[in-house]
Amino acid sequence: MNYDYIVVGAGPSGIFFAYEMLQLNPNKKVLLIEQGKAVENRHCPINEVGKCVKCERCNITCGFSGAGAFSDGKLSLYDENDDDIHVGGDIHKYIGVDKTKELIDYVDDIYVSFGADKHLEGIDYKDEVAKIMARAKKENISLVNIPIRHIGTEKSHDLYLKIEKYLLANNITIEFNTSVDDLIIKDNTIKGVKTTNLITKNKNEYYAPVVILGVGRKGANWLSDMCLKYNIERTSGIVDIGVRYELSDKVMADINKYMYEAKFISHPTPFKDKVRTFCQNPSGFVASEVYDENITLVNGHSYKEKKSNNTNLAILVSHHFNYPFNKPIEYGRNVAKNLNSLGDGNIVVQRLGDIYRGKRTWPEELENNSIKPTLKTAVAGDITYALGYRTMTDILEFIRSLDKVIEGFANPDNLLYGPEIKFYSNKLTINNNFETSIKNLYSIGDGGGLTRGLMMASASGVYLARYLGNK
Repeated sequence: MNYDYIVVGAGPSGIFFAYEMLQLNPNKKVLLIEQGKAVENRHCPINEVGKCVKCERCNITCGFSGAGAFSDGKLSLYDENDDDIHVGGDIHKYIGVDKTKELIDYVDDIYVSFGADKHLEGIDYKDEVAKIMARAKKENISLVNIPIRHIGTEKSHDLYLKIEKYLLANNITIEFNTSVDDLIIKDNTIKGVKTTNLITKNKNEYYAPVVILGVGRKGANWLSDMCLKYNIERTSGIVDIGVRYELSDKVMADINKYMYEAKFISHPTPFKDKVRTFCQNPSGFVASEVYDENITLVNGHSYKEKKSNNTNLAILVSHHFNYPFNKPIEYGRNVAKNLNSLGDGNIVVQRLGDIYRGKRTWPEELENNSIKPTLKTAVAGDITYALGYRTMTDILEFIRSLDKVIEGFANPDNLLYGPEIKFYSNKLTINNNFETSIKNLYSIGDGGGLTRGLMMASASGVYLARYLGNK
């Protein structure tokens, strides 16, 4: 059970590490360990049974490519005229902006070669975008506009299946349905991992001189436990807590046409917290995902062929915790548990107008609402009971301000689904080559707080493969 490299997690970061290592050193033995299924075996039963059945391992968040195979599949590029990187995490802070842009170009070409749409969104209407940007600035809102390559939820599944087959055909070993129970560390140096096959219950130990953690947001809780057990150095990062906001395509028509995905950022009064839009899905669908301990979170999808009449996007508030409380993941999980309890284990949805009126939303009101919810399993209720005063105030102030930029953004019939939480907060301390405080233990992707999203996670895997392959 000896390998040259062991990667924990077969999400985009781990996948692209394996891909790049094949290009550099095809004779190296690489093992990917994934607790979920192969991409062709991943299927969410919610459409058939009409509700989330709480699969033992959520097929939307677990499996080859992680949540990537079931996401809307947006690849965020960069503004070639900007000397900074504003979207996707912190890779550029470790390796520099120019190197990061080169990696993005390289990864983008790989995605296109495996079937990603060659068309780029957000590059054809610069004058129109400039006008929207000017309106936003008057309301103290920043607008980040970068090129987007939209793969589409159903196309993402097909694309990652091609990559999976490529890796397997070229002798990359992938252990599916396998959990990593523990790390094997001796004298502050990684030696390997201990695993359990979740089907056969067989336990194994795998050894390698290098182990890479690419666990994604799904593995943030596990990673936190490992950090505590082995004193892996980390800092208290942020946790983004908010809602999935759904409104009419007609309101968002210009934004959808000119940019496809707009990234608005503000610091509304009175708290001045960072509030931003994220993961915009024109003509998309709101979706639910299940994480550890059956915590259900909301997300959004956008297909290439299947369309709705609504646009959905996340509105997220960044929360920083320090002394005496510095457990952002625990805080976020508690918010999620409370909201899930209000929805009897489901996502809660509420009309914006009902929040303004200080009342919950009832099912019959939702049925007669002009904005029809695309997540049919969401339960009408009151998200303000659990989301928190500060978070809720930030969101409502942000919506009011953005309504002055996008008329109709504060329509009372618009819907808020909760909770949407992004666990980027377990930020490992790494050097410029992504090595942790444990010798030969590296961290890439979203789970360790380095990246956010498909493109940057993939790029982090490529960079590490190049570094180790040439070491």
